[in-house]
Amino acid sequence: MLEIYSLAAVWLMLAIIATILASKLKISMALMEIIIGAIAGYVVNYFWGVNVLKEDHEWIKFVAGAGAIILTFLAGAELDPASLKAKLEEASIIGFIGFATPFIGCGLLAYFILGWNLKASLLAGIALSTTSMAVVYAVMLEYGFNKTEFGKGILGSCFINDLGTVIALGLIFAPFNIKTIVFIALSGLTFYFMPRITSYLTKTFGYKTAAIRTKWILFLLFGLGALAIWAGSEAVLPSYIAGMVLSETISKDNFFIRRIRTLTIGFLTPFYFLRAGALVSIPAVISTPLVFIVLFGGKVLSKIFGLQPAIKHFRKNNKKEIWYYTLLMSTGLTFGTISALYGLTHNIITNEQYSYLVAVVIASAVVPTIIANKLFLPAHLLKEPLAEEEEIPELEK
Repeated sequence: MLEIYSLAAVWLMLAIIATILASKLKISMALMEIIIGAIAGYVVNYFWGVNVLKEDHEWIKFVAGAGAIILTFLAGAELDPASLKAKLEEASIIGFIGFATPFIGCGLLAYFILGWNLKASLLAGIALSTTSMAVVYAVMLEYGFNKTEFGKGILGSCFINDLGTVIALGLIFAPFNIKTIVFIALSGLTFYFMPRITSYLTKTFGYKTAAIRTKWILFLLFGLGALAIWAGSEAVLPSYIAGMVLSETISKDNFFIRRIRTLTIGFLTPFYFLRAGALVSIPAVISTPLVFIVLFGGKVLSKIFGLQPAIKHFRKNNKKEIWYYTLLMSTGLTFGTISALYGLTHNIITNEQYSYLVAVVIASAVVPTIIANKLFLPAHLLKEPLAEEEEIPELEK
């Protein structure tokens, strides 16, 4: 236990450093955690050897995975079905383009320019087609966009984008078998009964038994996550839909939402973002930077040139809103790293190819978001929501 407690203290110390630097430099906390994780991983491995931070230990992987699952659930809870319905055309068009253009562009670059085989090229296209729901929602929450129609449009587009990624990964690589059918059927039944049972537990025990709603939601998320993994999918996949299904039920209690956010952002997600940074092999990227440049340029440029015309149609030529929307849709992290790890564990890509893909995915989480927040932040959309909401300062405390 000494090693576990000591290691947890080190990781949380890195999270504190990241929080302080993020505040001083006015950079999103999630992005700073990724940067600190990458730097810490490189420095520790250089001076003390590989895997000193133990980023592949099962308990760290569980805590980090739980952070991604609950953060994705919260993102789904912010985008209630009525909002998604109102934004359905926008989210569908922008989300599909956000998936298709980098999938095709990066896949062709990997095959014809980098000389990767067909399967590795297809996986590269899938891994680089994503938009990071975790990063985008963390930024939306930090600035207050999650309560605006602008933010809900971005979150909806992210959902459609990542849905395309998951479907492509499943159709091209993952087997479709009886387990998949069971997963879909049981998930559908769970989503159907979930709001009624949640309402009953809240009315009957919500204010009598300590945190029963939190326990119930965690049970649902981990249960659905286990079912998804059993079926050959990923634990994060059903959490966004679960958040949408329960959005009307849980959104009535702001204090409850804030308590879950405190648990998630204060303890769980630092492990997720720090670990994502620590997984990058900086020496591998430095040794052949051209591969990194080709893939990173392919992802970001294909996103920008593909998305700009569609976003202009919905944002009425407001320069800051268009570029902010476009750059946040150019990010990648959760499903990108999941896809790359899937390729590595199934011998579709090599360790070197995995390092390039993860490095590009993480760079795409950091660079576009920093540029968006520094140069194109649509502050005019924040005045009213920030005046009404007191949750953002509460989170910083």
